[in-house]
Amino acid sequence: MEAGKVFFVAISLALFIGIASSIDFTEEDLTTDERLWDLYERWRSHHTVSRDLGEKRKRFNVFKYNVQYIHKVNQMDKPYKLKLNKFADMTNHEFKTGFDSKIQHFRALQGERRTTPFRHEKTTDPPPSIDWRQKGAVNPIKNQGHCGSCWAFSTIVGVEGINKIKTNQLVSLSEQELVDCDQSDNHGCDGGLMENAYEFIKENGGVTTEQIYPYFARNGRCDTSKRNSPVVKIDGFETVPANDENALLKAVANQPVSIAIDAGGLNFQFYSEGVFNGICGTELNHGVAIVGYGTTQEGMNYWIVRNSWGTGWGEQGYIRMHRGFVAPEGLCGLAMECSYPIKASSDNPKSLAKDEL
Repeated sequence: MEAGKVFFVAISLALFIGIASSIDFTEEDLTTDERLWDLYERWRSHHTVSRDLGEKRKRFNVFKYNVQYIHKVNQMDKPYKLKLNKFADMTNHEFKTGFDSKIQHFRALQGERRTTPFRHEKTTDPPPSIDWRQKGAVNPIKNQGHCGSCWAFSTIVGVEGINKIKTNQLVSLSEQELVDCDQSDNHGCDGGLMENAYEFIKENGGVTTEQIYPYFARNGRCDTSKRNSPVVKIDGFETVPANDENALLKAVANQPVSIAIDAGGLNFQFYSEGVFNGICGTELNHGVAIVGYGTTQEGMNYWIVRNSWGTGWGEQGYIRMHRGFVAPEGLCGLAMECSYPIKASSDNPKSLAKDEL
């Protein structure tokens, strides 16, 4: 197998199973190439990443640059920290290519967002903080793997959340059904929009469970026998007024919300902990979900953002992002494209056995 293909397979596997978290290093590890090579070997062992010798040497140079960058940023007085994680021997371009859902591209093709009502505008006294995880409305972190399906994961977080709020049942739903079957406006691992996915779920009569239609991180043929077993339905979706973090706060006070962000920066790639306020643009390329908000003891406001890169990235799969950014579009464009499902009925299409929850 060619070296490039070996790298692709190894990275795809690491992304999919999310087997390891980050590793620590000291300044002494950076003093010589020999020490850096030892650190690289330790990282490889920690993440069980295989390389032939030629590919290892190429990857070492990428790893070396990333280690030095992480160390430099961590020496600064920032409210967040970076760490060596499973992306440590990937260039930033390779990293972005691995998850890019082309949200901005799809928006350009499909035109302006649909104008909808915004029912949460009536929320006049949102709580100072909320965490939908603590309220049992958020499932454990999932991993999209080497597939640009983040739009599906973002959508499913929203549906799982509103279903728990309305029915008191937290069900793990199928991202793969969206990847395989929502093909009219979305393109599976090649990207999509959360609003299109919400519309598909409504028109399809619901979405089935992850157990019935499990995720395998690649495009597949729509399995109609599984698709025709919807478990959770919604009545549509609404959009949050663009570039308005106050409106977004009202929405999140009521339910988890799907958002699009620019997640392509090096600081985002290696984020580990703290409130992220790093440099990023508004080239929306990644779908995530806001599942709460709060304020640190030091008085820094943040959003609780659920990612789909496994628990080895960030704060066990989450990132806290600065809330109340100076630009109206929010940090990394997080206030530009926000939406959530609506579910007026508390009835599910069928009752669930315990092993389906």
